[in-house]
Amino acid sequence: MDDRNTSQDESMKRDNPSASSVTAKPLLHWAFSGNLKLQLMLLLVIVLIVAARVVPLEMQKRIINDAIALQNLRGLFLYCAIYILAITVASGLKLSINYLQTVIGERAMTAMRKSLYNHILTLPLNFFRTTQPGTVVSSLMTELSTAGSFAGMAFAVPVSNILTLLAFTGYLVWLNTKLALATLIIYPIVVLVIPVLQKKTNKANKKRVDLARATSSQIAESITGIHEVQAHGAYSQEGGKFARLAERLQKIRIRWSLFRFGIKTANNYFVGLGPFVVFVYGGYLIMHGQLELGAMVAFLSAQEKLYDPWKELIEFYQIYQDASISYRRTMSSFDAEPEFSPDVVDTPAPRLTGRLEVQDLVYDTPEGLRLLNGISFSLAAGEHLAVVGFSGGGKSTLFQCLGKMFNYSSGSIRLDGMELSTLSKRTAIEGIGYISQNPFIFTGTIEDNLLYAQKALGRPKPAGSGEETKADLDRMILVLQQVGLFVDVMRFGLDSQIATDDQPVIDKIIRIRLRFHENFGERLADYVEFYRRDTYHVNSSVAENILFGTSNRPDFDYHLLPDNSSFRSFLQSVGLLEPLLALSVELARQAVDLLTGVDKVDIFFKNSPVPADRLEHCERILNRLKKQPLSSLPSGQQSFLLSLALNFTPAIHTMTRLPAGLEKKILAARLAFPKWAESIAADLFTFYSDTSYIHGQSILNNIFFGRIRPALPHAQEVMNQAIMHLLVEEDFLEKVAAIGMASQVGNMGDRLSGGQRQKLAIARVLMKSPKIILMDEATSALDNKSQARIQRLMTTRWRGSRTVIAAVHRLDIIEGFDKVAVMKAGKLVEFGTYHELLERKGSLHELIYGRKK
Repeated sequence: MDDRNTSQDESMKRDNPSASSVTAKPLLHWAFSGNLKLQLMLLLVIVLIVAARVVPLEMQKRIINDAIALQNLRGLFLYCAIYILAITVASGLKLSINYLQTVIGERAMTAMRKSLYNHILTLPLNFFRTTQPGTVVSSLMTELSTAGSFAGMAFAVPVSNILTLLAFTGYLVWLNTKLALATLIIYPIVVLVIPVLQKKTNKANKKRVDLARATSSQIAESITGIHEVQAHGAYSQEGGKFARLAERLQKIRIRWSLFRFGIKTANNYFVGLGPFVVFVYGGYLIMHGQLELGAMVAFLSAQEKLYDPWKELIEFYQIYQDASISYRRTMSSFDAEPEFSPDVVDTPAPRLTGRLEVQDLVYDTPEGLRLLNGISFSLAAGEHLAVVGFSGGGKSTLFQCLGKMFNYSSGSIRLDGMELSTLSKRTAIEGIGYISQNPFIFTGTIEDNLLYAQKALGRPKPAGSGEETKADLDRMILVLQQVGLFVDVMRFGLDSQIATDDQPVIDKIIRIRLRFHENFGERLADYVEFYRRDTYHVNSSVAENILFGTSNRPDFDYHLLPDNSSFRSFLQSVGLLEPLLALSVELARQAVDLLTGVDKVDIFFKNSPVPADRLEHCERILNRLKKQPLSSLPSGQQSFLLSLALNFTPAIHTMTRLPAGLEKKILAARLAFPKWAESIAADLFTFYSDTSYIHGQSILNNIFFGRIRPALPHAQEVMNQAIMHLLVEEDFLEKVAAIGMASQVGNMGDRLSGGQRQKLAIARVLMKSPKIILMDEATSALDNKSQARIQRLMTTRWRGSRTVIAAVHRLDIIEGFDKVAVMKAGKLVEFGTYHELLERKGSLHELIYGRKK
């Protein structure tokens, strides 16, 4: 090992405690670490409860011998009062013990989870190639819960039960030494039998834990790869894998449970022997005058209670064994050391310029496979390098070594003359930005992901509304524009709804609406169907046309109207109920005739108001209508039919036309509806008006005061240009952008397209302004237009200011790079300018012209 690795090892030992400091901690450490005061409180409560448990035994004896036998009424009341007071105090103290145990257990489990999770995050990337996510989840959330529960009882249960055992034993000896010794002789037998059964239980439990973990990993793997499972129809294959593991787990759990129950059965048997000895030998002693009756009653009670702490100790021993096995299995699974110190170094990080020198770089996997073999090249600050080559040539491995994600085996990587291995992880992260081919987007908002790298470096977005916040928002907008994501973010913002009490924003939107209609209304009439009170809107549903407004009460929302008896009465009063039900029947008949047998995800269902999963329901209703009139249908089926007509939107549901004359009836109903709504309740609806905000609809629809006409090419683009113009003029663009950046990206970014995720990943790196940018085929999911945008960004803004190393899959763009590197089988076979390498007619020439042939 060279000096570089030696210095790195020393740096790791100095800056980062051994990773095993977390995984090597004994289970009992978590019970007392940070919980010492609570444990001392527990000890005090335990001493009090032991005393409170002995008092009722003595009172039993005195009640029989001193009160009942001597006809002492006053003594009877006194002893009974002391008895009830003692058991009341003992109950309260028991509740206190349980509460303290729970607090200690939960705190210990949380500390275990946090410490282990923080440790797992720092483990080498190679570790996660062989460790399934399901294993990590199961270990943290399931396996450690047993250890946490044990930590809560680790002190209280043994101490309280041992003290109780000693107190009751002493009391028995005090009552009658001979009888006490006769009953206590059972315990040595128990001590011999129970450990034998426990050993077999532990062995079965180890297998149970391993199989449970393997089963969890199998579930996680199948669910993670669910797209492949469904794409290949591998249902039985994956189901078979799970079934085999589940059956093995079933057998071992039965065996494990059998031994556990065996321990309890053996213990209960020995518990039952105690009273037998007391009855036989105690009865003999009473007959010979060597024991009082009250003493025997107290003896029986004490001996019965004597087995309670004994049983709890046996159960505690079982829990300890289960928890220890689970804890050791969990910790041993993650008993590995991080390759780099994750700690933040107090000394100021050196500011990098981007000069890079790589000399004889070698990387070997832990299995001994050499992925990089003697890589050497250098780049001046601000130069751009394109790395090309066949798949498996080592490009990604090189990038991960340069980004300090892999600890290279030998050789040297120097940033501004400083060895990468001697730089802290923070310095490397600040100076180097890494963008992968398949970037990961975290659940949260666009802004959360955009500022993810900054927050990790302790540079969160400034709070408040001052100049710093505006400057930070301006920077985010600039970065989003550079990567081509700003239009998407603005669309997210415009498609959002705002709070009903945000009056300043509402006023501004109304102002923008009026200017939009004034400046663009006539020009964009072909693209937008504007709301007009005397016009039927084919881009809105029948219900929306009738109401011409939005409900202010949840029970009058559009989707609930078919079940609303008041609304149905209104339709009846204006002569619309029967025509709408007739339209519903026609819509159902058209859907059954045209869509039966069509795949449920087929695009044809978009042209029908009948959902794919309700087609069979329609067919049943139509069959029923062949035998009986529509009025005889159950109310639920009538409501369903009415919902089809109310949801019918002519511009979208083109499979059926609106019957002649129905438009006029609907417009007449629209005029009558406000008066009817007022008779039900004041302010039940807010009706559309040029000067009022439409709650429940998007910002975009409020600005348009209408709906975009579908199926018009470039309609969205034309609308965006007009809207952007007004947003800038009204100083509202930043607000909409902020609303858009607050949009949720879904679970791991599933609401974003592949291109949007890649743009967001690039923007995330740009937000921290690194001097070196590593792009591992970071534009592969982008369309040609978006790729050209990123290429222009690299050429116009990054050249000279940021060193860029990019793995490139499109060879037609590498001419714009300062240098080109060709990799093959882990080696750098060519390095130089594009034209130099072509003149050599070597590997690059073969890649380009060989492909053309």
